[in-house]
Amino acid sequence: MDIEKTKSIIEAILFAAGRVVKMNEFILVLEKNEEEIHTILKKMQEEYKASNRGIEIIQVEDGYQLATKKELYEYIYPILDKRTKPNLSTAALETLAIIAYNPRITRAEIEAIRGVSADACVYKLLEFGLVEEAGKTDLPGKPMSYKTTDEFLKMFGYTSLKDLPELPRYKLDSNQQIVIDDLMEDEEEINKPHSKQEAPMPEREEESEF
Repeated sequence: MDIEKTKSIIEAILFAAGRVVKMNEFILVLEKNEEEIHTILKKMQEEYKASNRGIEIIQVEDGYQLATKKELYEYIYPILDKRTKPNLSTAALETLAIIAYNPRITRAEIEAIRGVSADACVYKLLEFGLVEEAGKTDLPGKPMSYKTTDEFLKMFGYTSLKDLPELPRYKLDSNQQIVIDDLMEDEEEINKPHSKQEAPMPEREEESEF
């Protein structure tokens, strides 16, 4: 099967599926290995981008989906989607970030980090499909754990959780609280240009009297 024919089949599959199509599904239909299919899909992504089309192929974990471009959402939403637009509070976003950076975290652990009840936020995130249950843990009482979904990755434009921004380093005071001033000073020190200075000469060891 030539490349152009394969591209047509992939495009048809993605269009008809309307969801993330996993790599093992492509392998089964196309009878090609994973590396070959990834290469073809990457080429298709570049072609879609170069032609300035209104759709694009996005990667979500080990699968791909045909989607409209994010910058065109405002034109599509009023026509096709009459549901209530997700509106996440600051508390819900904080909870979502905690779950994203800590897959398989329990509600009690979320509350320990935030210092307040997480029930309402977790229910809201479950309702919007941004998080899902990840199974019970081995902790006492077998509490349920949570993780983010593919919908979370698509909404925020990530391919996988590995793409999440690196968390900043911070210092703790004697009360185990983050020292914001020190954090800001460290950030300023990192970003400001450093003047050229001579390296200090190493101290000479005193000669032994023996």
